[in-house]
This record gives sequence, C-alpha cells and structure tokens, in this order.
Amino acid sequence: MLKPRIAIFGAALLLGACDSQPQALTAPPPPAPSMAQSSAYLVFFDWDKSNLSPQAMATIGQAAAAYKTSGIARLANVGNADTSGAPDYNMALSLRRADAVRQALIQNGVPAASIDTTGRGETNLLVPTADNVREPQNRRVELAGLQVQARTDIFRDPRAYCQALMDKWRQYRNSQVDMVEAAAIAKCEAGNYEAGIPVLEDALITAKMPLPAPGYRWPGRTYSAG
Repeated sequence: MLKPRIAIFGAALLLGACDSQPQALTAPPPPAPSMAQSSAYLVFFDWDKSNLSPQAMATIGQAAAAYKTSGIARLANVGNADTSGAPDYNMALSLRRADAVRQALIQNGVPAASIDTTGRGETNLLVPTADNVREPQNRRVELAGLQVQARTDIFRDPRAYCQALMDKWRQYRNSQVDMVEAAAIAKCEAGNYEAGIPVLEDALITAKMPLPAPGYRWPGRTYSAG
C-alpha cells in the first residue's frame, strides 16, 4: 500500500508544480484601423455658403478614395439647404453646394460622368425644423452609394484630431455663447489634449454633430450616437 500512496503524492506534487508555472500572457488584438458603415458621406457648409472648408475637403477626399476602391459605377451627389431664406433661393444654393463638391470630387480623381448631381433645396431635412431656422446639419451635401470608413488612425496624432474637432465646432455651432468650448479649444492649442478633446467631443455629441471619426471617440474606443 505504500507504493501507491507515494505514487499519488508524487502526482499531486507534479500537478502543483505545473499549476505554479507562470501562464503565458496573450496581448489583446490591436483595434481595427477602420470600420465600414453603410451610410452617406456628409459635407457640411456654413450658413448661406457654398465654399468648402478644410474639413469638407478632407471628407470629399475620403469619399473619392472610397469610390476608387468600391467598384461602383455611379455616385449620388445631393445638395441640401436649411429652411432659412426663400425656397427658390435655397434650391439654387443647394445646387451650388452640390456643384462645389462635384468639382472637388473630379479634382480627387472621380470621373465627371460618374457623378449624379442634384439639389433638393430645403425639402430633404436631416433635422426637421420649422421655417426660417438655421440648422447646421441641414446645410450639407450627401455623397451616397459608398461605404463610409470610420478611420481610427486619426487618433494617433492628438494635435491633428483636436484640430479636426475645433474645425467642426467652429463650422457647425449654432450660438456664439460657447465659453466651455472656447476654454477647451485654448487647452488644445496649448497642447493639453487630455483636457480639451473630451470637452469638444461632448459638445459635438450634445449638438448632434458628427465626430471626425464616426463610431469612435478618442483615443479609439467605440461609440454609438444612438
């Protein structure tokens, strides 16, 4: 009876030694560089303007790149306006906006014959409003038929991401009273990104404005606006 007991005791020691070995650590997979979303690229405009901001040009560049890799034959380019001003004027303004985007797409390598350009005036509101309301999200061009890529590599450079947030806030804000946002912008410009970026992101989300990387917040965590 002694030998079996010794054998059992030895096996227990062996198992204990195995359990005491350090476990191999598996690093978590890196975040995906992008996430495809079935949606339209949205190019926004200042009130009563059809010129393209740096942020608008960046969005158009992304849409052009998506067109080149998507294999689609045609791209819908639809201009829109908010309800401030006369309907006839807004129809013409929406066409000017769509044409500005069309020219920028051509400059980015999209064939002119592949762009279907139309204007909807104030009849295609993204945010329903009463008449004569200046709503930033209704002043837009929609580029449809593409998969939107939510790029997370923008977070690699906090300074560039903070600049994108500042550009969006300055472009879409409805009020001149933005002391909290102004303080956040000052922090970003001073290099204090940890303090400035979350405040600007919160301001855009509260105002129902799209973040520079749809679906993500700094430093790259997923986010749902719903």
